[in-house]
Order: sequence, then structure tokens, then C-alpha cells
Amino acid sequence: MLLRAIDRFFSHEASGGILLIVAALAAMIVANSALSGAYEGVLGAYLAVTISGEGLEKPLILWINDGLMAIFFFLIGLELKAELLEGKLKNLRDVVLPGMAAVGGMALPALFFLIFNWGNPVTVGGWAIPAATDIAFALGVLALVGDRVPSSLKVFLLTLAILDDMGAILIIALFYTAELKVDYLFLALIPAALMFWMNMKRWHRVAPILILGVVMWFFVLKSGVHATLAGVLTAFFIPLKDKWGKSPLHSIEHGLSPYVLYGIIPIFAFANAGVVLTGISFADLLAPLPLGIASGLVLGKMVGVFGITYLMVRLGLARKPHGANWAQIFGVACLAGIGFTMSLFIGSLSFDDQELMNGVRLGVLCGSLISGVTGFLALRLSSSEPAPAEAQAAQ
Repeated sequence: MLLRAIDRFFSHEASGGILLIVAALAAMIVANSALSGAYEGVLGAYLAVTISGEGLEKPLILWINDGLMAIFFFLIGLELKAELLEGKLKNLRDVVLPGMAAVGGMALPALFFLIFNWGNPVTVGGWAIPAATDIAFALGVLALVGDRVPSSLKVFLLTLAILDDMGAILIIALFYTAELKVDYLFLALIPAALMFWMNMKRWHRVAPILILGVVMWFFVLKSGVHATLAGVLTAFFIPLKDKWGKSPLHSIEHGLSPYVLYGIIPIFAFANAGVVLTGISFADLLAPLPLGIASGLVLGKMVGVFGITYLMVRLGLARKPHGANWAQIFGVACLAGIGFTMSLFIGSLSFDDQELMNGVRLGVLCGSLISGVTGFLALRLSSSEPAPAEAQAAQ
């Protein structure tokens, strides 16, 4: 019975989001308990991989954020390549509406953040924190509503979130590069060139590509450019089809997804969501940093995604998702404000100071919680009956 219940849980679409919530709550409990010292000590413990004094020596928190998250971005890269070549991003016509909504859903949150933090040189660099959407969390909440919403809304939210992640990757590459070391960057081009050559020769074995990807990750990390970008780039060199007609890309994607969804992302959440509540007052919630992040996620995402979608449809530039009403689209726009994993990740790139990171965690957790609850209620109240069969079949 227990094994059957576990199997049912992990087969549910919302299971990944539930694990994220559990990991975040566990982090907050531990960070505010007698175990807080051990929690900080373990995350701050240095781990080294060196040869003759040369290599990497970083605290565990950075191995998680730079190493494990590179695998997370590798999976995102695989999903992006698959969608671009044969999925939802293949036809430009299907991308226009969620694409423009994604742009609005990144620009408006950044604007809301800057409204509260403009002129503050200490916090203004966190402008991109509320611009991201957590795919697993948002789709998990949508799954809790069940078949009461048309499947077109799931496609809309998924496409929007994928394009949102593409934007987040570009933001990280352009604005979150530390001091650039050109020599290591040139060294990173060597494994990249070899992977490109393998693609041109239609190389069907993926093991050499993955090994070269790890080498490139090391050089990219040492160069000052954020190493997670190496994960995305490596993914784009994984062949969609091999000489036998099989898909190495889909095989790796399907095999890796459970480990990322149920392992890497919860570990990242546990390591980064430990907001210390001791001494926090209501005034702290209204400080520019957490208020800017929370308002960006709650209001910026909602206004940006829903506003652009409404304008595009009313101007005749795009069609509304089939079978969906405006209240349901509003609910999806709210769900896009669940930043969590990506927002915490960008926050960790923005600030080293633990007090500022505490403000980031506070803003991300509050904003994501309000967005998730608002989106769920909007969808639940606007979808009192299961979506019509014809609307589902049309998808």
C-alpha cells in the first residue's frame, strides 16, 4: 500500500511542486532552529577538487548553485532544443502570444522592482530577480486545478515559462558575469569547438559530448561567466536523432528529469530558502528589496502577462487560447509570478551579503506564495466544471 501511494504521488503532475514546498519549509524550520549553526556550517564547508594545487575550491552552497544547477540548466537546454526543433516553439505563429506575454512578464516585474530600489546602489542590481518563472512550481499548481481548465492554458503557460527561462539565461549571460578571465574563456572554446565538430560529423555517441561538456563547464566557471550557461550550451550539442533513428536527446531528457525534479531542485531549495525569521518585523517586509521582489512577482507578472495577452488579442494580433476565458488567463498570469527556484538562483548571483540574501528569500517566498494562491483561486473559481471535451480534443 505504501509503495502504491508513493508511486501515485510521484506520477502526479503536482508532485514536483509539493516537494519544492516541503524543501523550502524544511529549510526555514532548520534555519530558525537549534540546527541553524549546523545548517550554515555544512553549506559553508569548503570542498576542493585540485591537482597540484590547481582546480576548484568552493563552499558546498556554490557547488550546489554552480554545479548541480548546471545540470538543471542542461535539462532546460534539452527541453528548449526539443521544443525548437519539433515542439511548441517550432511554429512562429504558436509562439507569438506566449512570447510577447513572456516579454511583458519579464519587463514589468523588473520595472516594479526598480520603482522601489532605484537610486540604491546596493540593491538595484537585483532587478532581474522577479523576472523569472518556476516551471515546475507553476505547472504543479495548475495541475491541482485538474481538468477544469482547457489544455490550451497548460500549453500557453508551458510555452511562456520556457521562453521566460530563455530570457533568464540571456540575462545571466549578459548581466551576471563576474570579472572576465579571457584566457579561460578561450580554453572553453576548445571543447565547444569539438562538440560542434561532432555535430557536423553526425556523431551519435553522447558520452564524449557529455565529458567535453564537463570540461567546458570547468573553464567557463573559471572564466567568470556563470557556469550554468555551459549546461545549456552542452545540451544544444546533444543530437536529436542518431544513425539508428533513435533520439539521444529525448532519452537523456526523460532519464534525467526525475533526478532534477525530485533531487536537484529540492536540494537547491533547501540550500537557498533558509530565510532567518528572528527579529523580522512587518517593517522588514516593506523594505525596498523584499517589497520590490514581491511586488514584481505578484503585480509585475500579473500586469505584464495578462496585459500583453489582452492587448494582443484585442488588437487582432493573436488568438486567445482555445476554450479559455479571461478569468482563467488572469489565473495563469498570476501563476507566472511563482518565481522561486529561478528567482532564488538569480538572487544568489546578485548578492553575496547574507542579510541581503535574507531579504531576497523573504521577497521571493512571499511573492511566490501570494502569486500561487491567487492564481489557484482565480482558476478554481472561474472553472467550476470540467473543461468541455471538445475544447480538450481541439488541442
